[in-house]
Amino acid sequence: LCLDQCPTYRALGTEMDSPRGRIYQIVQVDAGRLALSDSFVSHIDRCLGCLNCQTACPSGVAYGSLLEQARAQIAENYKRPWLATKLRQHFYRDILPSFRSLAGHARFIRFYQRSGLQSLARGTGILKLLGMEELDALSPRMESDFSFQDLGRVIPAEGERRGRVAFLIGCVASVAFAELNRATIRVLTKNGIEVHIPEKQACCGALQLHAGLLDLAREQARRNIDAMLRPEFDAIISNAAGCGSAMKEYAGLLHEDERYREKAQEFTAKVRDINEYLAEVGLLEPKRRVSARVTYQDPCHLAHAQGIRSAPRQLLRHIGAELVESARPDSCCGSAGVYNVVQNEISMKVLDEKMGYIGSVEPEIIATANVGCMLQFRAGVERQKMNARVAHVVELLDEAY
Repeated sequence: LCLDQCPTYRALGTEMDSPRGRIYQIVQVDAGRLALSDSFVSHIDRCLGCLNCQTACPSGVAYGSLLEQARAQIAENYKRPWLATKLRQHFYRDILPSFRSLAGHARFIRFYQRSGLQSLARGTGILKLLGMEELDALSPRMESDFSFQDLGRVIPAEGERRGRVAFLIGCVASVAFAELNRATIRVLTKNGIEVHIPEKQACCGALQLHAGLLDLAREQARRNIDAMLRPEFDAIISNAAGCGSAMKEYAGLLHEDERYREKAQEFTAKVRDINEYLAEVGLLEPKRRVSARVTYQDPCHLAHAQGIRSAPRQLLRHIGAELVESARPDSCCGSAGVYNVVQNEISMKVLDEKMGYIGSVEPEIIATANVGCMLQFRAGVERQKMNARVAHVVELLDEAY
């Protein structure tokens, strides 16, 4: 049952790149019958971590947990090439945990994108020569104003206050999707929700968690618990499926930490995806309807990790969207954090299959609920020359209000 749900098995057709095959290898390595070899690491690295298999499994095998533990063993005990190791350390240890460092790198990328250098590199064909054409197409456009400037703000509810929440602005989202963050705040306040943006919040730790760097993920979890766990907040909100999923894992991550165990459980209980929260409190009537043919594509870490499927569809119908379902709406698009960068060829195979399903229903708008998926779908629209717009559910709600 899990094989047909595995994007890498469908793309590659090899048993060792299926959930069953990977579990077999993990068991063999754990028992000492298989070395922690290049081959083993390659097959584990190729996994998207999409959890489609976990949903399909009638036995309830916790594949995601097995994968995280395997990657933790690889991170601790496997020696990668020197350059790859240094780049991983710089990205996961130095850039993501520091909003200041991330903003500095984002400004450099923004200069590259807006100064004409990117157009020059694309026009001369140097990116293709260096094998970076696909990666350049996937890179997000940096915003003019980052979300970091909103840290510490409190945005009052419009009209009667119906709730009070803390909002996680995210790391990459803060530099590449700052307008989405502002749209999220507007939608919440329009619905009577007071929004707090805690100043000391940090990156959620999702990318470190998926890379097997559990100690780094725990550090981020503790920082966010200290910054955002307050009795006055009804919920802790994320507009990115990957971030919300990671924060809902804090209780598991810190279950051996006596100081943070109970706080992590309380924190996890308060975490809500923006779609989940708005569906719970109920949308107020918007000013206008979004009259468009929309297909909603489930982010893996919303549908499979958090079990949230109906809420985004409910919200889209509420604002008047003509919702059309494609085949396999909850199959992975191939984004998976940084997967489309480090495993680009497989990622594009997975994306092309996904875009085939989407194209068959001829949507005007491809809606989703995760920033990584948005970037991947935009690349897919370009690759397939589709006449469709990619939007977050919250962006469509914002337009309606």
